[in-house]
Amino acid sequence: MSKLVETNKKIEEGVVEGYKKIEDGVVSGYKKIEEGVVEGFQKMTDKFVDKYLTKEGESVEEAKARMAEEQKAREGKR
Repeated sequence: MSKLVETNKKIEEGVVEGYKKIEDGVVSGYKKIEEGVVEGFQKMTDKFVDKYLTKEGESVEEAKARMAEEQKAREGKR
């Protein structure tokens, strides 16, 4: 190989490596933001369900399961 081809190959490898590092950083940053948003939303819905939708002695998870079943029943009647 000529020196020009070798130099171009090294440049190509450097560019690809740099791109992959940037891509990995962006993707991991996005995933962290997404996880934070989902976690925050989950906490908010749990508090709402706990305060307004649970029945006496019912946990948040039980209330969510009950409401999901009720929703299925309503959709089945259509």
